[in-house]
Amino acid sequence: MKAVYSSLLVLFALAPCAWSTVIVSSPSNGETVGTSVNYVASSSTTTCSYGVASTGVYVDNVLVQVVNGTQLNVNISLTPGYHNTVVQEWDYCGGSTFTPIAVTVAAQSGVYVTSPAPNSTVNSLVNYVATATSTCSKGVASMGIYVNYQLVYVVQGAKLNTSLQLSPGAQNTVVQEWDYCGGSTYSIVNLNVSGTKLSNLQSSAGWTSWGQLPPSYADCSPCSGLNWWMVQGVSSPSLSGSATQFNTNGSTPYGAVLWYNPVIGQFSSQGLPDENQTLVPSLHNFTYDTDLYVSNLAVTQVLEFDVSVYTNGIGMFFGTQCNHLGGGEWDVLDNVTPAWISAGVPCNLVNGWNHLTLQFQRESDNTLLYQSITLNGTTFNINKTSAPFQVPPSWYGVTVNYQMDGDYEQSANTTYLDNLSLTYW
Repeated sequence: MKAVYSSLLVLFALAPCAWSTVIVSSPSNGETVGTSVNYVASSSTTTCSYGVASTGVYVDNVLVQVVNGTQLNVNISLTPGYHNTVVQEWDYCGGSTFTPIAVTVAAQSGVYVTSPAPNSTVNSLVNYVATATSTCSKGVASMGIYVNYQLVYVVQGAKLNTSLQLSPGAQNTVVQEWDYCGGSTYSIVNLNVSGTKLSNLQSSAGWTSWGQLPPSYADCSPCSGLNWWMVQGVSSPSLSGSATQFNTNGSTPYGAVLWYNPVIGQFSSQGLPDENQTLVPSLHNFTYDTDLYVSNLAVTQVLEFDVSVYTNGIGMFFGTQCNHLGGGEWDVLDNVTPAWISAGVPCNLVNGWNHLTLQFQRESDNTLLYQSITLNGTTFNINKTSAPFQVPPSWYGVTVNYQMDGDYEQSANTTYLDNLSLTYW
């Protein structure tokens, strides 16, 4: 017996120290939940060659659930009030790690909104984050958001995290839950949305365009082997009844066409010449929002969406492109190089209508901040910066741009913009 015991000591002494992790995807630490709490977690170990043996949940220092393996997905009934819970894993090398998850169990049905704060002033792209609880034994079926008494968003389950584009001014919004027993509760979130919105820019006068050809991509009009045109007032496909069609074709590979509209300052199409040059220097936030119709993803090389700002000899070109066939990701422009820099997030366009929202900010020192990209309901926080560049002192104003880049054959391509707007403050 002594020899066997000694052998076991040697075995454990030789076993490597295991470093492990427990990743809990539900619930979140600090979350308010209902009485039936869904725990979802995965465990991994990087040094124990035998892997993870089991995963369990402690509630207030009592082990209440254990499952074999690395994956845990269980429902645990908790009493109303605050609970310290822990999700823990045990590996085959004798090691163990854990992740603490504090939860508050609601005593009654309710909607708990963590963002935005009620009666707060927000920009036009509002991030809603909320959870819901229910005394219904079957739980919460779905959650939704009303804006000015119209239901604009619904998601299944008891969690909500989405961004909505709201018009400037006072907005009455409500976050509501519906349970499987026919019950419902809600939370009122009235907001003041800052900013001035220029709407339906796709239908506006003032659009100008030019082409660019490789390898220098110098501006040209006309351009050899590159053709382009636009058609306004298109009723189909259209969401507003007045979309604008953009077309390119030709024989020179990878030719690009930029359409731009001066909305503020020189040649303003919106009646905002800002002759005293007081408006543009005061602006620091911009939201580019549009519906985009893609006719043929197979020939859509790159689509670019920009806001440019010029004042006091400083140029700030908020360049953002969906590099669809060149890697399927978003790029942002470094104004100084200039060069396109990967934003590190995917660009997943679909054939048909897409909805795009871009958030830009001009910092106090004129640094460009690319804040976020929201495509088809999914928001990516970018938070990349660029220094500005010098321009002639006579350049002054704000423009909204749209660009289509051709593929290796300069295939004929058609896209549409609708409900194009720029919000600024």
